[in-house]
Order: sequence, then C-alpha cells, then structure tokens
Amino acid sequence: MSQFLTSDYLIAFLFSVIRMSTPIIFCALGALIASHAGAINMALEGIMLTASLLAVMFSAWLQNCWAGLLGAVLGGLLMSLLFAWLHLYKDSDLIITGLALNTMASGGTVYLLYLACGDKGTSRLLPSINLPNVELPLIRHIPVLGPVLSGHNILTYLALVAVFLCWVLVFRSRLGLRIRAVGFNPNAAASVGISVRRVKFEALLLSGLFASLGGAFMSMGYLSYFARDMMAGRGYIGIAAATLADGHCLSTLLASLGFGTANAASITLATMNLKADLVAMIPYLVTVIGLVIVSARKQAKARKLQADK
Repeated sequence: MSQFLTSDYLIAFLFSVIRMSTPIIFCALGALIASHAGAINMALEGIMLTASLLAVMFSAWLQNCWAGLLGAVLGGLLMSLLFAWLHLYKDSDLIITGLALNTMASGGTVYLLYLACGDKGTSRLLPSINLPNVELPLIRHIPVLGPVLSGHNILTYLALVAVFLCWVLVFRSRLGLRIRAVGFNPNAAASVGISVRRVKFEALLLSGLFASLGGAFMSMGYLSYFARDMMAGRGYIGIAAATLADGHCLSTLLASLGFGTANAASITLATMNLKADLVAMIPYLVTVIGLVIVSARKQAKARKLQADK
C-alpha cells in the first residue's frame, strides 16, 4: 500500500488521469453541442469506434499519422451524416437510431479489420503510426507539475484547446446562437426564419467531428493499434459527462476529468488483487451515481419552482 503514497506514483497517476480523460473530453464536447441543439447524439460510441479504426487504416496505408487523423475525421463525419439523415430526414427515433449505428459500428469495424489485416481482434499486423507526443518547452522543467502536464499526446492538448473552441462556437458565434435557439424553442426559431432541420444537422456533424478526434486518440495515442470494441462505453460516458455539466464547457471538462480519474483509479485498484469484475465496474458506477445526483437536483429544483407558484 505504501507504494501508492509516493510522489512518483502520484505524478504517474495524475498523468494517467489526463491521458484517460482525453477521449471523454472530445466525446463530451460533441454531446454538449448536440444537446444545445435539442438532440442526444446516441451514436457517439459508434462514431468514435469507426474513427478509431479508420485512423489506423489510413495511417498504415499512407504511412502518415496526419493522414490517419484525417481518416478518423472522415469516418466520424460519415457516421454523423448517416445518423443525422436518418433522424432528421427519415424521422427515425433518435435513441433507437443511435443504438443501431453503435451496433453496426461494433460489427462493421470487426469486418473491416478482418479485410484489412486478416485479424478480428486487433490491428497489430498493420504498420500504423501514432500521433506525436509533445514536450512543453517551459513547463516540463517545473518539478511535479512538469511531469504531469508535459509529454502527452498532441490530441490531449488539442482536447484542452477544444474546450475553449467549443465555448466560442456555442456561446460567441452566430451558429452557436442558432443552435441554442433551436434547442431552447424550435418553433420560435422557425418563426424568425431559422431552418431548424439544417441547424440540427450542422450541430450533429460538429458533434461527430469532436467525437472522431476522441476515437483517433484511442488508436493513435492511448494505444498504437485498434482493438475490437475498444471504446468500452466511452461514448456513453461522454454523454453522461455533458449531462452532468448542464451545458457548460468548463463543467464538461471537469466532469470528464472526474470520469478519467475513475478510470485511472480502476486500473490502480486492479493491481491490489481485487476482483477484476468489481474493479471494471467502477467507471460505470461513477457514471450512474453522477446521473442520479443530477436527476435528484433537477427534481428538487422543479419542486421548488412549483412550490413558489
């Protein structure tokens, strides 16, 4: 037990928290944009999974990590287009469509993986290339803080920048104003000439764009290969993080870091001879607890408003 109380272990743990939070941050930002438009992007898990596989395939075929990132974005946008088209233009149910696409991505990525390298488990046979890690020039020399913040994958730093970009997009841009207007009252937005369907379509595409970056990180930063169903529920956890944040970008970052901490803690506890099944459920248990707390707060707020009337 004493080994977990050393400064070296604490530094490694905090480094792991930031690393594990990266895909959740991207996914949560995507969920946040969709929620402001009045939609729940339930296809985020499948979008991330598809982007993760295409990142590996493009980087292996073209021997360029940036080509892999481009492939991930294209794959994520393709899945988002399909999701938005089915929901907005074919009137399919939002939740069922998302779950169907997640299931399709789970099986479809295995099939594509087998076609690409003859393996149904991982892409280790593909010579894929990882995105680079970045050493921060000044911060890396600061004791404790340097080893925690420096040396991460470039997508980790992009995730932190993306929080600010998402805030600008949603709260300081014309498109963001339209997205929030459509999400708040679509009838009022339509009455002033805003195309509700078009704005929701754009919001879902942006949602998929952010999520695809999280998928790319999983196979080109977190790991150096694609593995079957490697998202392991991160798409749903991202939706939970956005729900906990109640539409705020900074709160979304903090919620994502909280879930990243739960993931890192589960790995730490796995080294303490605890039952593997019990340890594996920790991130999902934290998700459920968080959603229960949010639900309880909303009900309390609703009761208070009703009492004031």
